[in-house]
Amino acid sequence: MNTDRAVWGIVGANLLTVGVAVLKDWGLVHLLWPFWIQSVVIGVFARRRMLALREFSTENFRINDQAVAATPETLRRTANFFALHYGFFHFVYFVFLLAFTFTTDPAGMIAVTNESTGEVSMVHMGHVHPLDWLIFLGLGLGFRASHGASHREHVENDLRRRPNLGTMMFLPYLRVLPMHLTIIGAVALGGSLGIWLFGLLKLAADVLMHKVEHRWLQSGLPKGLSGN
Repeated sequence: MNTDRAVWGIVGANLLTVGVAVLKDWGLVHLLWPFWIQSVVIGVFARRRMLALREFSTENFRINDQAVAATPETLRRTANFFALHYGFFHFVYFVFLLAFTFTTDPAGMIAVTNESTGEVSMVHMGHVHPLDWLIFLGLGLGFRASHGASHREHVENDLRRRPNLGTMMFLPYLRVLPMHLTIIGAVALGGSLGIWLFGLLKLAADVLMHKVEHRWLQSGLPKGLSGN
């Protein structure tokens, strides 16, 4: 039942964000900001989760193409590498979001160039107003609460097992894919189509991620997914 509540919390936070976007007639950039915040929150919790491990497996996990032992040093190195690599991805998206936010014309449009054909099209991004930043903060706190509940459950289960460190490090990247696809493809749609596409992609990734983690944690096996 705790897992069901966690899933509904994640679904609720995502649907609330999309609902606010539709009700306020937001542009796509308004939806990208709170979900970027959510993705950062996921990364923070993922690193904390790794560092909370007492026992873990490194089966099939390699660093610089070398097998590694399950030592505290390996744990610290992996957690720090994850923070650097995952953080770099989100820094790049942050730069994109700043460009989308502050380079729109008075109508909230931004020029997007097709690199293959050279064709330039105008995409509606919208204008971010001071009140919108407060809404982003509130939605971000909602994501913090929903993912915090999942985090506590996962850590409790981790301490009863020997999770695979490599699997644990790569799972959060499932959350990056929808944002990456949105920036490449959904931005070209603009308007409500882009909002709904991104919202559905992100919701599906969040629920799938939670289910995968839950099945892994409840499997009762001493190894991670790579050993199943």
